[in-house]
Amino acid sequence: MNRTDRRTPTPRPPRGFTLLELLVVLVILGLLIGYVGPRYFGQVEKSEVKATQAQINALAKALDHYRLDVGRYPTTEQGLASLTKRPPNEPRWAGPYLEKEAPPDPWGKPYVYRSPGQRGDYDLLSYGKDGQPGGTGAAADITR
Repeated sequence: MNRTDRRTPTPRPPRGFTLLELLVVLVILGLLIGYVGPRYFGQVEKSEVKATQAQINALAKALDHYRLDVGRYPTTEQGLASLTKRPPNEPRWAGPYLEKEAPPDPWGKPYVYRSPGQRGDYDLLSYGKDGQPGGTGAAADITR
């Protein structure tokens, strides 16, 4: 017996998620973000502080090379630009001491350079996240 009138299965309409299922997923995602978010952003601030310390150390080494060649650190007026461009009337300058001009700190603000410094031959620092002197945490001043 050959049956030629085979029934073709009727396609079922696609089933979606119920509102309750979507709400449960959203609550779970909210809990995960609430738990992981603060820890993640705390790590970002720590990495910005570490990056600032590394940049300050690299700039300090370039300043030391400058002093070895010229015999003194750049003046406050000459600033960190003297590490990439010859200052006027500096015959012993043998730079550039940096490949590119000094970058801003991770918060986009320029580093503060003073020579002579209040704590030594020069001061090189970042005012931190808030860009203001003093502060605590990520807003604290970062210096060498």
